[in-house]
Amino acid sequence: MIWDQATLDYYEAAAPHYTASTAEFHHRHLDPFLELLPPNGDILELGCGCGLDASRMIHRGFRVDATDGAAAMVRKAEERFGIPARVMRFDELAQKARYDAVWAHASLLHAPRDALPGILSKIYEALRPGGLHFANFKLGDKDHPDEGRDPLGRWTSLPSATWLHEQYGDAGFSIVQSDRYTGNGSDGVVREWLGLTVRKS
Repeated sequence: MIWDQATLDYYEAAAPHYTASTAEFHHRHLDPFLELLPPNGDILELGCGCGLDASRMIHRGFRVDATDGAAAMVRKAEERFGIPARVMRFDELAQKARYDAVWAHASLLHAPRDALPGILSKIYEALRPGGLHFANFKLGDKDHPDEGRDPLGRWTSLPSATWLHEQYGDAGFSIVQSDRYTGNGSDGVVREWLGLTVRKS
């Protein structure tokens, strides 16, 4: 499985709810990540949702290519923040050495586990030399399956931190920062997360 249609269908239907309920502040990892980038650099966002993080990037002076697999989310990003987002699934990424950074907040966790190595290779190819990538993932534990449907019906991978480090290393990335923290997902489940900032070697 390269991508999960039921997950895309969920976000198509839930876009109005996400727009209405989204916090007024961008993700806490975003500003520290932007501080590592060249001024006015090019950023690809994978899974832009309603556009909150993309809006912050633009406010900071970056050029943003905001993408989401759900057309309804793209429309909400345009309506709420005036962002010219576009529809693109992770597996459709085809740019080469185009971006200084790739931002993927709470999005790659919906990729089937077997598909993640190929997606990381595409991200690696899309980055310019020395480019940075951020993604955060929910981590599995002994009481939950390591891949399957979450309480909202979305496909979610719950890997270990070790496995994620290995996948990024195999894709050619070096780890810049690895931040393990506790977070509450939109499904209402509190669990451990891993935020990774990596660099194209």
